[in-house]
Amino acid sequence: MAFELPELPYAYDALGDFMSAETLEFHHDKHHMAYVTNGNNLLKDSGLEGKSLEDICRESFGKNAGLFNNAGQHYNHIHFWNWMKPNGGGDKLPGALQAKIDSDLGGFAAFREAFIQAGVTQFGSGWCWLAVKDGKLEVMKTANGENPLVHGATPILGCDVWEHSYYIDYRNARPKYLEAWFDNLVNWDYVAELFEAAS
Repeated sequence: MAFELPELPYAYDALGDFMSAETLEFHHDKHHMAYVTNGNNLLKDSGLEGKSLEDICRESFGKNAGLFNNAGQHYNHIHFWNWMKPNGGGDKLPGALQAKIDSDLGGFAAFREAFIQAGVTQFGSGWCWLAVKDGKLEVMKTANGENPLVHGATPILGCDVWEHSYYIDYRNARPKYLEAWFDNLVNWDYVAELFEAAS
């Protein structure tokens, strides 16, 4: 299946000061578009044409680095746009998700701290994640375009800590970006949807 650039689910300026229109224009229109274009070129004659994006990620990992990097980032970004919404964030989570965070991660405050810390301590480019693995919630971090799919887990929340995700708005202050993103942009309804699908 050919990769396609999805439209943003909100206007470029909808995320206000937390993620500027300029950042979204560069990140979505240039960076994500490049993953789509390069991914489609590398998918040709790879033997993985016609597979789902998730399977392309899993099956190209460790075998076809170019395809994996672009397919992984395409997958990550399709969800990244949906993991944000105007007036998002907050600590009011759908009940089943909240209960699972309490039981597996020691409550919302402990989860928030672990998630932000994972993003802060990811050296270089990468992502921090909340994923379901073996029936339990786990906070993870990965380098570059890697995601929990290739580590036997299903991501239900991820934050992009590549510099292009925050440098225009936060310069080199990655911790400040992560805190603002988590507290003001996360679309918990989408996280809960993915959690239910993975459970």
